[in-house]
Amino acid sequence: MKAKLKLLFVALFTMLLFVACSSGDKSGGADENIEVNKEGFPIVDEELEMSLMAPGVGIAEWEDMPALQEYAEKTNISFKYNTPPSDDFATNLNLAFSSGDVADIIYAAGTDDLTPGDEVSYGEQGILLPLEDLIDEYAPNIKALFEENPDIEKSVTTNDGHIYSLPMVSTDHRSIWPTGPIWYNGKWLDALDVEELPKTTDEFYDLLVRFRDEDPNGNGEADEIPLSNVEMESIRPFLLSAFGLKEQDIQEFDGEVVYGATHENYKEYLKYMNKLYDEKLLDNEVYSQSDDQKKAKGQENRLGAFTDYFSYFTTGETDEEAVNNPMFHPLTSEFSDEPMVPISDGIVRGTFSLTKDNPSPEASIRWVDYFYSEEGGLYINQGPEGYLWEWDEDGEKKIELETPEGYDSSEDYRATIVPDYGISVPKLGATLRAGEEGYVNKEKSVTDEMTREETKEKMEPFGEVPYPKVYLTNDEQKEINDIQVDLESYVEQMEAKFITGVESIDDKWDDYVETIEKMNLDRYIEIYQDAYDRWNEG
Repeated sequence: MKAKLKLLFVALFTMLLFVACSSGDKSGGADENIEVNKEGFPIVDEELEMSLMAPGVGIAEWEDMPALQEYAEKTNISFKYNTPPSDDFATNLNLAFSSGDVADIIYAAGTDDLTPGDEVSYGEQGILLPLEDLIDEYAPNIKALFEENPDIEKSVTTNDGHIYSLPMVSTDHRSIWPTGPIWYNGKWLDALDVEELPKTTDEFYDLLVRFRDEDPNGNGEADEIPLSNVEMESIRPFLLSAFGLKEQDIQEFDGEVVYGATHENYKEYLKYMNKLYDEKLLDNEVYSQSDDQKKAKGQENRLGAFTDYFSYFTTGETDEEAVNNPMFHPLTSEFSDEPMVPISDGIVRGTFSLTKDNPSPEASIRWVDYFYSEEGGLYINQGPEGYLWEWDEDGEKKIELETPEGYDSSEDYRATIVPDYGISVPKLGATLRAGEEGYVNKEKSVTDEMTREETKEKMEPFGEVPYPKVYLTNDEQKEINDIQVDLESYVEQMEAKFITGVESIDDKWDDYVETIEKMNLDRYIEIYQDAYDRWNEG
């Protein structure tokens, strides 16, 4: 009898525990007594405090930032901040997930620290909350963004139909750059009376020959390096696209997923680069030099074309001098007669997530929605009036205020005002720098104006995103992980050998392709094709 009663008690306890857990999974930590205003400020009438975890850059404590202090007063929502160093953030975030002691909001993690796989895994476990219904009811700015740009919504919607994290969507003109562009040395172009930039691979080759042979730096020595880079990461997108490919890796053309590094046009790209290398038109230290060594050559006026974020980073010129260095124009070739350049979609995923113990998901989504407006995007980047900027005497124009003493730059000072510094924060807008259009500085940077025009002319009309941001299933991700590391390592190793002539392209190409195919390439392409099809169907 006692044994039966004991079994009955255990069964009853287990059932009650299951019901309690199930109930907890559905309601999370939400407090139904918190009333949320759907419009305007404050967001809540009674003060609400939550916890927020974000990567810190080590310049200022978040509770001391005027932008967050003022916004807390405006919204009636404040936070206890946990901001471990950005280099250690992934470790700290994983520990928080493992222990179950995770903050109410995960902010500015980004794809590296809150991976797409993490979103799916923690979302399926109920640790991260789905956001789509909250967006529909409480986030008009995010909802409008998704309606105007359906690809953004598709790129943050997981395979189970839920959105577990919001993106940063950059409107900066440079956000589409795949890497730092190729720049031409304007002094050399002037010295050689070059009036029109190359638009084909043959014309580019001819200009590099002139750079090598006609002493454009005028020192009487044959020390010119026509084209330089550090390895091939920055230069590859611009020259590979001349052969009709967007990537070494996976890319999409008219709905079909293609692998670049075994394509016949990739072989032609390798031949072209090998020709440049053999004729010393491509820096023969491309695979051995550091970025500092490349910059030293630029400052000695020895480089004709080179990659960097801004040309003056390499040349050491002033802002005004650097506008004479034009941006590379996309090339065509006999293998691709339409100019094309791979571009970024400007989306960073994983920047804002709500967790199961969040006391008011509704208030939280309203809190972040402001930063997806034009006003809010500028606010989180430049802060409130009185620190970085103020209205002029006519009340119409923003002007920049002087940076207080004790700061190395205006950017270091800005990092004490706003969190939008060195990390990917959830917002719609540009991460502006002093002197750029839209920033509070009354004087525009001439380089910024120049890069804006150059991007508009030479990238935007020809830009194609190689492959959208997709979500893989857990099983797919495991398969990709097993294939990708060895595949990427082998392709990069062989690219270097083919370009430098260590291996003959004609003699070794078939063996190279066969080796890659044996690495389960067909399955690799199939997984990404399936993922693209799901993404495309929305």
